[in-house]
Amino acid sequence: MHNGTAGLAAGLWEFGRGQGGRQFTELAIALLLSTAIGLERAVQQKSAGLRTHTLVGVGSALFMEVSQHGFDGMLGVEGIAFDPSRVAAQIVSGIGFIGGGLIFVRRNSVRGLTTAATVWLTCAIGMACGGGLLLLALGATVIHFLVVRGYPLITDRLSMTFAENSGDVLLAYRSGRGLLPSILEETTSRGLRVVAVTVEGASEPGPDSGGVSTVRLELAGRTDLGRLVTALADLDGVVKVGMVGDDGD
Repeated sequence: MHNGTAGLAAGLWEFGRGQGGRQFTELAIALLLSTAIGLERAVQQKSAGLRTHTLVGVGSALFMEVSQHGFDGMLGVEGIAFDPSRVAAQIVSGIGFIGGGLIFVRRNSVRGLTTAATVWLTCAIGMACGGGLLLLALGATVIHFLVVRGYPLITDRLSMTFAENSGDVLLAYRSGRGLLPSILEETTSRGLRVVAVTVEGASEPGPDSGGVSTVRLELAGRTDLGRLVTALADLDGVVKVGMVGDDGD
């Protein structure tokens, strides 16, 4: 009887090995982190949302638990080599099928790249949870929200800062003073490209001074055109300068 009880206890111990509170805690954390990522994707109405990311995260964590604890019974058996990393490597390869299915091309645009990347990252977070690297998993989740939610704000700000301005400047200056080369030099020195120069008109020279020529400068660049207008207005011989659209132009 004593031997039978001892055998039963040993069997239950073997059955429960690798299935204790730590493992369930790791699965629970994988569930929470992958759910957080899935909720963000669901709010954005992406093709892979809450359920997909949650299942990928928990499944990856479970695979890692199996990789670490599922083959303990084979340890010490002659001729058996135990390599826990093999299962992890297959997870990385297998998740590519899900990610690839989320990416599609419509005309000249590619859709689903970010969603596929989040599935891939969720897989890695689940693997980290299953491997007991809980702090790394939490840090990767924070990074996900930083990149997906924060980076668009940065790129929008950069695009506004470095966006190329374009517009026309209407300029009247006194003829016969060689001002046009100076005007063009001032314009290009500020990083603006002169797309076109159009002569709008020229007045007859008066008895005491030369005539007035009017040109339209079509400009493009990353410099504020208002600052250029201010600088051109300070040039000696410039009669009037303004952006087309101002003052009724």
